[in-house]
Amino acid sequence: MSWLPVALLAVPLAGAVLLAVPVGSATRGPTTRERWFPRYGLAVSGITLALSAVLATAFDHDDPARMQFVTNLPWIPGLGLRFHLGVDGVSLPLVLLTALLTFLCFAYLCRGRPAGSGRAPAPGRPATPPSGSPSTPSPGDSPGAASGRPSEPADGGRPRALAFTLLVLEVGMIGTFLALDLLLFFVFFEVVLIPMYFVIAIWGGHRRRAAATKFILYTLLGSVVLLLGLLLIWAQTGTRDMTVLARAHGTGMSRAAQILAFLAVGAGLAVKTPMWPLHTWLPDAHTEAPTVGSVLLAGVLLKMGTYGFARIAVPMLPGGATVLAPWLGAFAVIGIIYGSLACLAQRDLKRMIAYSSIGHMGFVLLGFAALTPAGFNGALFGNIAHGLITALLFFVVGSIKERYGTAEIPSLGGGMLTRLPRLGSVLTFAAVASLGLPGLAGFWGEVLSLLGAFRPAAGLPRSLYLVFMALGGLGTVLTAAYFLSMLSRVTHGRPVETVHAPVLAAVGPADTGDTGDMGRTGGAGNAESGEGMADVGSADRGRGHGRRGMRDIAPHELVAWVPLMALILLLGLWPKALLDVTGPVARSLLGAP
Repeated sequence: MSWLPVALLAVPLAGAVLLAVPVGSATRGPTTRERWFPRYGLAVSGITLALSAVLATAFDHDDPARMQFVTNLPWIPGLGLRFHLGVDGVSLPLVLLTALLTFLCFAYLCRGRPAGSGRAPAPGRPATPPSGSPSTPSPGDSPGAASGRPSEPADGGRPRALAFTLLVLEVGMIGTFLALDLLLFFVFFEVVLIPMYFVIAIWGGHRRRAAATKFILYTLLGSVVLLLGLLLIWAQTGTRDMTVLARAHGTGMSRAAQILAFLAVGAGLAVKTPMWPLHTWLPDAHTEAPTVGSVLLAGVLLKMGTYGFARIAVPMLPGGATVLAPWLGAFAVIGIIYGSLACLAQRDLKRMIAYSSIGHMGFVLLGFAALTPAGFNGALFGNIAHGLITALLFFVVGSIKERYGTAEIPSLGGGMLTRLPRLGSVLTFAAVASLGLPGLAGFWGEVLSLLGAFRPAAGLPRSLYLVFMALGGLGTVLTAAYFLSMLSRVTHGRPVETVHAPVLAAVGPADTGDTGDMGRTGGAGNAESGEGMADVGSADRGRGHGRRGMRDIAPHELVAWVPLMALILLLGLWPKALLDVTGPVARSLLGAP
């Protein structure tokens, strides 16, 4: 069965290569192409998901600490590099998470429309034409817009390119979790940067280029530092085999070399995690990325950074970890508090969830900083829980933005449980899961991380870690505060219709009834967003532009969301299913009995 890791990489890679081959598609209309490529990606990612399920079924769950399905082939013989892959209890859940989220992203895209950036409508242009009104082209619209013919959207639909990019991204993500050679790990770690850059830069929002540039500059700089740390480990030990290095627990490296290597490797991984204060690329990237980009960025790419701590930094460099763990814990709790306070100040849903990721990943780093099996398990559990919950949140926010034309909390008008009860219910479920409600997946990772801080490893200052635990506990209170505040403003209360002033000029009297009154409302509205509000009293009155006939949850959304909701509930009620896989390998990597 050692062919399974290779197949997990070969299937999405072959699927991407086939998309790169020119084919005669001139006979297909644009609408046909838009629907065919996401379905092709769904089929390829479905095969990958099936292979990951076979991998999980054939995995020896009685010995999860042992590296299984090992493939060790010559890669670049002249340099002595090998194509070394394998799976254990740390990497298996992440491989499954990656395959699942990629599949669900393609399922979400199979909605009969172009790739769909989560981009808000450009100034002066409505998000969608009013119900029953003809489509009026604006300057810069693609040919055929005036006639109603299907056309490639001006905001970068390009479904074939998007399917290709997501499949290449899947290769890099899965490869990172399978690699057992330091340089091979680094190669896969870097492979994901270019496709994610294009996902943001092409299919993102209005400030997508700046966000994509910031993302690539930060992550490339972090990668340079990471590479220096990996080369230092290789130079000191004479091997790149990650299984050998983990078993050695720093043998062959001096204490000073371990500290220097941990500092370099940790800094490089902290950028990707991201850890405060190296987080500033994340809010912009999430805000501007399309829905599927945000899902994969939060659900998988951030986990590549924390996976590096679990696979490389902590087990291979225990001397450096012991010295620098208090600093790691300090930065972690600062991130928890900072992320929570930043969330309380946000007006945009996507940006709020982006900042919440900084806080949640802070709990993961705090678990690693404890250097105990309990903390380590909390970090690994939090990794998976955050991937599931935050992916669901970004899916839901993407759908909200498609319906309302905005993700600004004041502009949503409240009353979503009245106007769109199913969508509002899913948003509520995802929010309470993210705030750590007992019985849902988000609870266990935070509790175990705090427990690890309560009893850190020998040699660590327990009084300092008790302060970390107290600050982490305060972070959970703040997390509940910002999520409940958001729900009170978005899902509860009377529905209030928000009217976009630039949209009114394009709609006209026939659609608004009284343009003058609405225009005055917009002029008196929020000066920053150019919005005004009109109390509609109920979901059925005064729908307004972009709201009339809003559809509740669609079938493609159910397909993408139900598996995530089921897994969040399953892991919340039965955490043993994951802890039995991660527990033995956590003790092995820490050298604990």
